[in-house]
Amino acid sequence: MRAAWLLLLCLASSLSWAAETKDPDPWEGFNRSMFAFNENLDKYIAKPMAQGYQYITPEPVDQSVTHFFSNLGDVLVIVNDIGQLKMGQALSDTARFLINSTVGFFGIFDVASHIGLPKHDEDFGQTLGYWGVGSGPYLMLPFLGPSTLRDGTGLLIDYQSDLGYTGIGNNYAQEVGLYTVRGVDLRADLIASEGLISGDRYTFIRSFYLQRREYLINDGVVQDEFGDDFDDFDDFDDEEDRGDDWDQ
Repeated sequence: MRAAWLLLLCLASSLSWAAETKDPDPWEGFNRSMFAFNENLDKYIAKPMAQGYQYITPEPVDQSVTHFFSNLGDVLVIVNDIGQLKMGQALSDTARFLINSTVGFFGIFDVASHIGLPKHDEDFGQTLGYWGVGSGPYLMLPFLGPSTLRDGTGLLIDYQSDLGYTGIGNNYAQEVGLYTVRGVDLRADLIASEGLISGDRYTFIRSFYLQRREYLINDGVVQDEFGDDFDDFDDFDDEEDRGDDWDQ
């Protein structure tokens, strides 16, 4: 645990230096190599698994799986609401979690959205940004995909906190199982959006990710270059907000 926090301090120091540089992707050579690795992994493993899952899973069941993991993720959202001093939002998200965990049968149904408690998206990377930590260089992580030095640090804090959906696992094997199911479900939800990607995939994904993170950290008070396409991707990121499937 001490080693993890020491790593966090080192990363935080690096962020202060990286925030002063104008090049958002100084590690592009490494990042492109890692991107190629992830693309091959997706082509031969992740996407076929997602397509198979999508083929055998009825839409209402797929939505229930998405809602279940989203509900577990709301615990981290609440912690980061407080970390960003968003107390009103923290109360709303706490009520959302309690309602969906009880009336919604452990989050299988998104009841809270139907009574005016919307889904929010907060994580430790955003909390670090709220307190002025710069994003640092763009970083393509193996298996996990696009990130930045700051967001990668946030992911480490997420994992160390044991407050995410993997925290309910009793051992490493169960944690890996939960992570795999969540990953397959998320990948299946993204299949329909692949047609929005144009030009160089690496550049498009990097630009989208960095603008998306800026949008979240500033609570939407930014200008983006994607127009309506941004909203299309956002729909898949917050699939649980739709609510219509619960009525079916």
